Amino acid sequence: MRIEGRGRGAEGRERLTVVPETTDDLWHLSHVLEPGDRVEADTTRRVQRDDENLRDTGGEREHMHVTIEVEDVEFARFANRLRVGGVIVGCSREDQLGHHHTINVEERSELTVEKQFKPDQIERIEEAEEATDAPDVAIATVEEGAAYIHTVQQYGTEEYASFTKPTGKGEYARPREELFGELGDALAHVDSDAIILAGPGFTKNDARDHVTEQHRELADRITVVDTSAAGDRGVHEVLKRGAVADVQRETRIAREAELIDRLTEHIAEGAKATYGVAETMEAAEFGAVETLLVLDERLRQERQGEGDWDVDANELIESVERKGGDVVVFSAEFAPGQQLRNLGGVAALLRYRLQ
Repeated sequence: MRIEGRGRGAEGRERLTVVPETTDDLWHLSHVLEPGDRVEADTTRRVQRDDENLRDTGGEREHMHVTIEVEDVEFARFANRLRVGGVIVGCSREDQLGHHHTINVEERSELTVEKQFKPDQIERIEEAEEATDAPDVAIATVEEGAAYIHTVQQYGTEEYASFTKPTGKGEYARPREELFGELGDALAHVDSDAIILAGPGFTKNDARDHVTEQHRELADRITVVDTSAAGDRGVHEVLKRGAVADVQRETRIAREAELIDRLTEHIAEGAKATYGVAETMEAAEFGAVETLLVLDERLRQERQGEGDWDVDANELIESVERKGGDVVVFSAEFAPGQQLRNLGGVAALLRYRLQ
């Protein structure tokens, strides 16, 4: 994310001009924009031609500059696009004022957001700016008969490819080199600066030797990590152990995995942890919250008045920050966020145990 400018808007609002550079940046913006915000950008809009000397052709697309008051926001991950819909309140063509319009925000398109930013929203954008130059990482996990490749994004991990080649003995058994060959060919096409190769036993080491022999350009990019499993479980272990953080320190996924593990361990031990909005708010009021864990999708729902919490989400966050606690907003796209969702979308690691 590039921040191109800052300024003041009307009625005490802030103006922030940004350029999203990756799909991650579009995802971050989807959790910053809210109904009532104003978004300004260049766009195209279908305009009816009803001039006396021109036949109505059903509308032609024209380039124009618009400002809309946001009504809805949709992150279309697989289309690499953020859709921001609302009513036009400013436009280079006055006859378009009051009409509904959707701005399609894509990578490298500039937009200006005018709103009363909350501290965690500004922090999110600034972290996205810092993460722009962070290396891209792929996690390859391999075991006998199967291999998987996941790419690491700030909104979570995505499975890029999977391979199964029965090895060992039997009618359908295939040489291990066939599995390793497919894995290496796929890794050669992944756009990543670093590759973490993980899995149980010695299979991953044999896979590394084969891959680097066939694709020498990958040798300096591969780091081998031991895990007890391949696939999703292996990826979680890689994140938990901090292997990704070593090569991509700006990503927050590894921190989320570590925090959710600490939380579940403390809950199981009846130690310094709590979950649920009422219990977490009580801990915040006592100044007992060391780290607040809150799910991005739940935070967005509550701020838009679509949730069911009995307390104000902003008051909860402000209470924690006033008393020196940290706030970590989890991604709902990643496994730790899904675990947090099962706990009501909010929890806390505590400084001391509450009776």
